[in-house]
Amino acid sequence: MRVSVIIPALNEADSIGFTVGEMPWSLINECIVVDNGSTDATAAIARAAGARVVTAARGYGSACMAGVAAAQPTSDVLVFMDGDGADVTAHMPELLGPIERGEKDLVLGTRLGTYQREPGSMLFSQVFAAWFVGALLRLRFPHGFRYTDMSAFRAVRRTSLDALDMQERTYGWNLEMQIRAIVTGLRIAEVPVHYRCRYGGVSKVSGDVRASLKAASRIVQVLLRVSAQGRRPRPSQTTTSR
Repeated sequence: MRVSVIIPALNEADSIGFTVGEMPWSLINECIVVDNGSTDATAAIARAAGARVVTAARGYGSACMAGVAAAQPTSDVLVFMDGDGADVTAHMPELLGPIERGEKDLVLGTRLGTYQREPGSMLFSQVFAAWFVGALLRLRFPHGFRYTDMSAFRAVRRTSLDALDMQERTYGWNLEMQIRAIVTGLRIAEVPVHYRCRYGGVSKVSGDVRASLKAASRIVQVLLRVSAQGRRPRPSQTTTSR
């Protein structure tokens, strides 16, 4: 199984070297850092650490799409994660295992599981948002997968991702993927992962009140728009097992 890791990065010079340096190179075939319009040395540091660097227009979803387009054509699985050093790459085998065994198509790391999060790594608003969105999705798709988180750390079978016809160019990308995965009947799982405080720099989503409100607004828009487009899946189309 060939694996490409995709890391969208905007002004992550303080943390991208650490993030790329932690890659489990024995498990993956390449690490792609997508420079999303950085004005600092993110690209140069990522390249020096061993990543292949590509550029993309501003927007988290735009960066993810650029990373998918740049991935080696032979890659079977795409792993997405943030460039701030908060995701723990030691959990990558847990994300890849169910896909490699042919059991799942999409595996997400949940920061709200059995592992203890590092104090201060998630704001209360982030925890509440994960719970609230999960509750809304359960109401909209009562027979669909019961998500607990919207973590960026996830692995997806490449052919499955292609079938989702992703459109979102902003921070709503992760949620769009989760909704479309239910609608198209992907086999979904969550695995608990540890989560740390960011290694350096400032969050673009929760770094200040303005950024948090902007991200929350976009997530709500995506939730309403994409879930309204979906058809109700049959119980046999998805799995709620973890």
